[in-house]
Amino acid sequence: MKAEEQQAETGVVTTTGQYAGVAVIVPCYNEELTVAKVVRDFAAALPGATVLVYDNNSTDRTAIVAVEAGAIVRHAPRQGKGNVIKQMFDEVDAEIYVMVDGDDTYPASSAPELIAALRRAGADMVVGVRLFAFEQGSFRRFHRLGSHLVAGLISALFASKVTDVLSGYRAFSRVFVKTVPLMSQGFEIETEMTLQALAKRFVVKEVPIAYGRRPEGSYSKLDTYSDGFLVLKSIVMIFKDYKPLLFFSSLSGVLLLLTLAAGMAPILDYVRIRYVVHVPLAILATGTGILSALSLTIGLILHTISRYHNETFELLRKLYR
Repeated sequence: MKAEEQQAETGVVTTTGQYAGVAVIVPCYNEELTVAKVVRDFAAALPGATVLVYDNNSTDRTAIVAVEAGAIVRHAPRQGKGNVIKQMFDEVDAEIYVMVDGDDTYPASSAPELIAALRRAGADMVVGVRLFAFEQGSFRRFHRLGSHLVAGLISALFASKVTDVLSGYRAFSRVFVKTVPLMSQGFEIETEMTLQALAKRFVVKEVPIAYGRRPEGSYSKLDTYSDGFLVLKSIVMIFKDYKPLLFFSSLSGVLLLLTLAAGMAPILDYVRIRYVVHVPLAILATGTGILSALSLTIGLILHTISRYHNETFELLRKLYR
């Protein structure tokens, strides 16, 4: 059996060359016009690396073109980029993973730099940052602004400087790929990977890259508003799950302010005339006060559970290291 056939069946990357043990994983959906160039460019930029294209129910010739270009092609039956990436992480066994979109907007020439940064810094994830050098028209309307806003929000929540959380060009260590649980099904998967890395204290580095525009006839599958909502939803969910004390104590603080605002009038009533006139406000203050105390209690309990979970995860990570 040929080496390519063995890799296709087992998922284990065993090649020779400068970048032996490196897997280039390419999630694709209707990228017939660009996938061949992506495969050839990365094969040339990373001699010895294995290029695997995961076709996500494309209706064009994406899979055929990728095979002709020299890639190992697999079928990803569950629709959605997040589902494809989870399947790739489950099936492919390599030392280093380079993930890139099949739309030919990311330069293959930057891949060695991403891998070098991963090895040099002992990082678990290196992100190719698109926001410093890009072609006119490479970003859709509002996408660049949205990327800055999301990155700023995550940086503030997790006290870590991140610049581009929506980039689809990344290098990963084996430890990250095999231990991090991913839940997102669609394009919000990149945001979740960044959030998971920060929440689990992986080492994250960034490398500026030149971001290109899609060639004529190639179309983006992103939806500005629906995908933006999913990204924000992912941030809230990760924040709640991995920073529960901060999340619920913030909620408790808001409820406490409402309690004080609503309870001021009933308290003044009692001080002045020893009788509460503003009964509805008194009831509201009582309710929000109880909710505030409950929120803080929930935060403390979940913080303890989260800490136990993190300790267990650290033990798991040591096994892979």
